[in-house]
Amino acid sequence: MSKILVTGGTGYIGSHTVVELHNAGYEVVIVDNLSNSNIKILTQLHAITGKWFDFQEIDLQDAGAVQEFAEQHTDITGIIHFAAYKAVGESVAQPLKYYRNNFYSLINLLTSFNRKIDLVFSSSCTVYGQPDSLPVTESAPVKKAESPYGNTKQIAEEILEETAAVTPDLNVIALRYFNPVGAHETALIGELPNGVPANLVPFITQSAIGKRGPITVYGNDYDTVDGSAVRDYIHVVDLAKAHVAAVKRMEEKKAESNYEVFNIGTGKGSSVLEIISAFEGTTGEKLDYKIGSRRSGDVEKVYGDVQKSNDVLGWKAALGIDEMMRSAWEWEKYIKVNPFE
Repeated sequence: MSKILVTGGTGYIGSHTVVELHNAGYEVVIVDNLSNSNIKILTQLHAITGKWFDFQEIDLQDAGAVQEFAEQHTDITGIIHFAAYKAVGESVAQPLKYYRNNFYSLINLLTSFNRKIDLVFSSSCTVYGQPDSLPVTESAPVKKAESPYGNTKQIAEEILEETAAVTPDLNVIALRYFNPVGAHETALIGELPNGVPANLVPFITQSAIGKRGPITVYGNDYDTVDGSAVRDYIHVVDLAKAHVAAVKRMEEKKAESNYEVFNIGTGKGSSVLEIISAFEGTTGEKLDYKIGSRRSGDVEKVYGDVQKSNDVLGWKAALGIDEMMRSAWEWEKYIKVNPFE
């Protein structure tokens, strides 16, 4: 079976994707600079799969290191590119850090793997901003980004589309994620945020276990079912399987062009208060939360039209909110007993 490079493969989505690639019979090589992940994840992956994966600690901003790696691995046929900085708030405070890392990494990969290659790009629904209509489709206009992080996703898509247009040997599928949550069913891998979590679900689990104080619901006066903001939450394992589907689509030469885009979500929106209620109902843990004012940069509601992913990519989310909450809680309990410091 083909050999696939996973950049950022010890990270949250990357590690789950490594498992699903292995389950599908692929040989996997992991590259990560460990700036936002932990080397112990390799041990966790071994515990899940029984496999010690080929791992190299490389900063993809280092063009020479990437070139040397590519020359040593001429049998790699596909790349899944996760490696990027992704904290919205930090990107506002340090835009050059984000532009340098997220663009240099991508450009160095494209330059070094200048041969026949299939590439799956980790994009984001942030490219849509606040959509004009819901559910948002892949043909919806890309709005001005709310942050440098979001802007790197928009421009990276442009780089890939324009490069693919003049590079017949390059095949690209950009997956626009909605909100990944949850953890592997073994509770051996999951989300490991640095510092105070910027995302809702890890803050919920950390609050429930006593690591954080009360949860703040940012706004209860939106035009939604209960006034709180609405997002499309997707289980990380379903998201990981979407990457396998994208690799297979390009391998089997089913792509309609050498640059395609797919929404990856459930197609359903859930409010912040609904997520809190689901966590309480699934785990039996009572959460302490308070209502705060709206947060700058937050959109009111966004969820995706995933018909194209279902029909064309042949992928569909299978796991619901309850399983997302249950698995996230099992992971939080696991890392309390087995810390990753």
